[in-house]
Formats: sequence, structure tokens, C-alpha cells
Amino acid sequence: MNVVGSEVRRGPVPELASRVRSVGGSPVRDILAVVDRPGVVNFAGGLPAPELFDADGIADAYRAVFAGQAGRALQYATTEGEPVLREALAARTSRRGLPTGADDILVTTGSQQALSLLATALLEPGDTVLVENPCYLAALQVFRFAGARVVAVPGNAEGVDPEALEELVVRERPKFFYTVPTFQNPTGRTLSLARRVAVADIAARRGLWIIEDDPYGELRFEGERVPWIASCDGAEDRTVLLGSFSKVMAPGMRLGWLRGPDELVRACVIAKQAADLHTPTVNQLAAARYLAERDLDAHVGRVAGVYRERRDAMLAGLGEVLPAGAVWERPEGGMFLWVRLPDGYDTTALLPQVVRHDVAYVPGAPFYAGEPDRATMRLCFVTHTPPEIGEGLRRLGEVFESGAGDGS
Repeated sequence: MNVVGSEVRRGPVPELASRVRSVGGSPVRDILAVVDRPGVVNFAGGLPAPELFDADGIADAYRAVFAGQAGRALQYATTEGEPVLREALAARTSRRGLPTGADDILVTTGSQQALSLLATALLEPGDTVLVENPCYLAALQVFRFAGARVVAVPGNAEGVDPEALEELVVRERPKFFYTVPTFQNPTGRTLSLARRVAVADIAARRGLWIIEDDPYGELRFEGERVPWIASCDGAEDRTVLLGSFSKVMAPGMRLGWLRGPDELVRACVIAKQAADLHTPTVNQLAAARYLAERDLDAHVGRVAGVYRERRDAMLAGLGEVLPAGAVWERPEGGMFLWVRLPDGYDTTALLPQVVRHDVAYVPGAPFYAGEPDRATMRLCFVTHTPPEIGEGLRRLGEVFESGAGDGS
């Protein structure tokens, strides 16, 4: 027992776990902390536009839940999720071409948790996972945190190369392939149906899990919807489909889900019991009430219409402000544009100068599992209005006009 005023000999504080020390924080979060001040045109975040949230509809859903189910809403719930929400999610998934029952669904605290649960259920330290190149940054963080060896699969503007994928599956014997095939983060690319069919065939023949992450798929501005990989022949028993309300309803509700084969869903349920017991009941019931009483598809359509205008405003202005030789891709939906500057530019080194002009982007380097392309950057076009986008691009142009970052 310590005595007040006595001198205590202190040993060293025990170290943190090696996985915490070896895996860094999110560069996107670090950038947002720096630029989160008035007047900054922030193209760095992956945040939906808050003025487009259906705040009244969501508030009505919560009020209805508290008026009629307050005791249940404030109580513990089953790990799998509220039955009424799982039924609604299964019905929405089935209407989109993938027959699904409520028992196929696990509700998660955001789809980010679904990734963590899958890593817990599938990975041992040292296991190999395959990812797109470049890849969603927080997925890389999850897989590395689990001790996995992450290998990037080559691709191009049409997405992952199936031949390269199969070669790596044979050589590396990975546990799974992780993909965001529709309006990918960070590139905005959409994998064609032919390549989706090929990926499903590889998984069937080679014994591979596919984790298909689809947070942006409903935000389509043009073109035809492409079916999920999970609905392709051969993928039925080896694909986990992830979904989220963050981009179509509200990220603060922290509601996501995974849909997969029975054994894997059950393993994720056990992992979730060890993580948080269950996703907040009140949020689940409010989302289910919203789906029952509001037209989410119509709301998403209105949001997508606004986002299309903002994408077009950014596309229209890029050519006037970026240096000669820069190239970028035109997404059919989602939230992001992917830009490559000419050789010699390093967008990470350039960022501090850009921030001094009160504008920000995310450098491309952190999105790569292997050797990064340091001339790349991700621009989010949904958070600002077209005039604000124009002003942000003007500020970005001032940096390039000064000759900054060109390696000269």
C-alpha cells in the first residue's frame, strides 16, 4: 500500500502491443484534424454532405420508436441484430437480385466493424490477403492490424486484372480477396460484369473467399447497375457482401451489415460478442422504422442528383488548374475522383503547401499496399457546392502556378 508523501520506486510502463505500435493511424483522419477549420475547402474527407441528410425523417423515426418501443429500444439486444431490421435488409438485398433471408444477415456497428469481424474470423498472423491496387485505406489498416501480409493485385482503369488475380491466388495461397467493385475508394472505378464473373470463377475453382464491400453502389449518377459478385455463378458460398447506411442515410447512426454463408456469419457473431455484444438497439429500430415509413430509394436518388452536379463541377474545372500531363478518371457514381499528376510530383510532399492555401486533398501513397505511386491524389467532390468546388480548385491551381511540387 502506498503511503501519502512516501517516495515510490517506479519501473518502466509496460509496452503497448506490437500490432498497435506497428500499424499507424489513418492519414485521412490526420489530415482532417489539420484542415478542420472555417474557410478550408476540404476535398480530403470521405464524408457525405450533411445538408442532404433527411434529418426530419430520421428524427421522426426515433420519435416513433421511443413513443412505442422505448423499453426495447433502450435494452440489450441479440448480437445478430434486430429481426425487423434484418428482415428489411434481406428484402432490399433480394430485390437487387441476390436472394437473401434474415438469417443471412449480421448487423454491425458500421461496415468498418464488419471488416474487423471478418479479419478476426478468417485471419491468423502471417496469413496473406489480396487487395486492389490502390485499396480502401481503412481496410489495409484492419488487415495489417490482424497481422496479415497484404499483397496488391495489379489492375487498370477497368479494375482488378483477373489473370493477375489468379496468378497471385496460385502463388500466394491467400485467405481472401478484398474488393470495392463499384465506385471504388479511392479511384471511383467500377469493375465490369465480365471481370466480376471472372473473379467469381477464380474463387470457385481456386478455393478463395471474396469480401465484396459495397458502401457506394447506390450512389449511381449514370449508366446501368452492375450485379454484385456475390450473385455470380460460383460465388454463392464464398462471398461476403458488406453494406452500410453511412453514405445513404447517416454515418452517425453507425449501421452496417454483412451477408454471407451460415458458418462464416456465425463465426462473425462470436467475434462481435467479444467486441461490443450488439449494435445499439435504438439505432437499429429507428432505421427499420425509417425503411418502413419513408422511401429511402427516392431519398438516395435526390442525393445522387446533387452529387452528380458536384462531380460535374469538379470535372469541368480540373483541366484549368492541374499541370499539363495530369490525368484523371470519370466515375459513374460514388464520392471520389482519382488524379495522377505528371512524373516528378509527390502529392504527400506537396500537401503542406496546398493546406496553406486553405484547400486539401488526400495523397495517394497511403492507399497502396506495395510500392506507391506518389504522383496520385484522391479528391472527394460531394461535401462542397459547385461554387465552393470552383474556389477550391482555384486555390489548388495557385499552388501549381507557383511551380510547387514539380520536382524541378
